[in-house]
Amino acid sequence: MSAAGASPPRGRQRRGEELRRHILLVAKDVFLETGYERASMDTVATRAGTSKRSLYAHFESKDKLFLAVMDWVRELYLGRLKTPDAYAEDPAEAVALFCGRFLQLMVWEPQVRTCRLSIAEAERLPGSSSAYFDAIFASTQERLTGYLAEHYALDAASLAQDLLARTVLPRLFRTLLNIEDPSRDDPGEEALPEAVDLPAIRRLVSAALREGQGTASSPG
Repeated sequence: MSAAGASPPRGRQRRGEELRRHILLVAKDVFLETGYERASMDTVATRAGTSKRSLYAHFESKDKLFLAVMDWVRELYLGRLKTPDAYAEDPAEAVALFCGRFLQLMVWEPQVRTCRLSIAEAERLPGSSSAYFDAIFASTQERLTGYLAEHYALDAASLAQDLLARTVLPRLFRTLLNIEDPSRDDPGEEALPEAVDLPAIRRLVSAALREGQGTASSPG
């Protein structure tokens, strides 16, 4: 993050796509720090080191800037999550690590704050909160469903929903409700074993897979 927000070499101003991405990075921090209502285009322009005229040339209003920030956050998230087959060759282990990675990303403090911000603005900007849900939750479930369908003879969609409910939602809800502290460590994939309880997730995945396969093989 720090590298993306670093100042350009002296004498060179950001332009075009480089400036747009820098504005998104700065605006994300402003929205998370102050909330939507208190965030101002003046603050974003000042902290981005650009003029309001240039800011409005890229984003016509604060609403459009906010929506663009949410789109950018989703893009970064999906790039970090990847798909189950990226984690292990063994299907059960791949599923467990994918669920653990999803949990790791979702309880990371910036993601928790982004999720809370999306919830707070859901009534005023329903399109943004709907798109956030589709990208963060629905896309994750779709990736898991597709993988399960390739490797197991069972109701993949129902099982994917069940797996995420068992492995992710309890801690995520506790974190969103401030019952449990979010993680402040950078969610690098190498830190996954320390960030989440992988043995517990493996047990939950193993039990769910057994139940799912038992249901699929039962008559009727």
